[in-house]
Amino acid sequence: MKTLLFCLFFASISGYGQQADTTWNKRSYWVGGTNLVLGGGSVALLSVVWYKEYPKSKFHAFDDSNEWLYMDKLGHSYTAYKLSTLNYAAWRWARMPKKKAVFLSGGIAWTYQLSVEILDGFSAQWGFSWADLTANTAGAGLFIGQQLGWDEQRFQLKFGYKPSPYAEIRPNTLGSNFPERLLKDYNAQSYWLCVAPGTFFKESKFPKWIQVGFGYSIDAKLNGDLNTYTDLNTGKTYFARQEYAISLDVDWSQLPIKRPWLRKVLKPLNAIKIPFPAVFWRNGVCYFGMF
Repeated sequence: MKTLLFCLFFASISGYGQQADTTWNKRSYWVGGTNLVLGGGSVALLSVVWYKEYPKSKFHAFDDSNEWLYMDKLGHSYTAYKLSTLNYAAWRWARMPKKKAVFLSGGIAWTYQLSVEILDGFSAQWGFSWADLTANTAGAGLFIGQQLGWDEQRFQLKFGYKPSPYAEIRPNTLGSNFPERLLKDYNAQSYWLCVAPGTFFKESKFPKWIQVGFGYSIDAKLNGDLNTYTDLNTGKTYFARQEYAISLDVDWSQLPIKRPWLRKVLKPLNAIKIPFPAVFWRNGVCYFGMF
């Protein structure tokens, strides 16, 4: 989830509209320069700030595919997907042809996350993760495939958050304040695949802005590679559980709003799953609540 910081920061240019196709122009230089400064700068910052407390090593790989019950992998896919969509909006604002913008945007997102994986590969604390690379590829591929096939994103990845009580038990691992918990506490996070049925039928009267969301989250996961954790202070043992949910959401880009500037302002909200009543399953038991 380190790359989520860059993803959210870059969202400031996501509201630009799509213009007519032209050749390389001043806007393209602005977008390219922004990518270079934000992408390169954030990687350099990570190498100094994030990794400075950990010893270096020779480049190596490690298998973390089973850690955190796949939540970190969904985070990688989500970040690659959002970076691709945000870049695409920026390149289309720069009047780049659609097909070229699709591949360039997905490629930039994938390459950016690859650079972070390489940093992990030289850290003794972590290592290059093929599972992370696969998740990155899936996220960028989801964007590229839909944009080439439909010229729109009918299936969208979204991020949800609700506070969990577990960070207080392990603040060093799950975060001691809100910004840290937003990134580290996987118990508080949820990832959603949201689709608007109305987008598949041109003549459908079903509103295109209404989405059905399929979510995944975890509960009581306090250790990366173990599904049980005993609090030495209280003696209580926690058992990690997976959660699956179905809920409704909104595609802000499909709302029937007449003012173009307002649509541009609201469109970045598609990165987030709004809290809404949901049906969810945990350990085979069905529940109803806010998600």
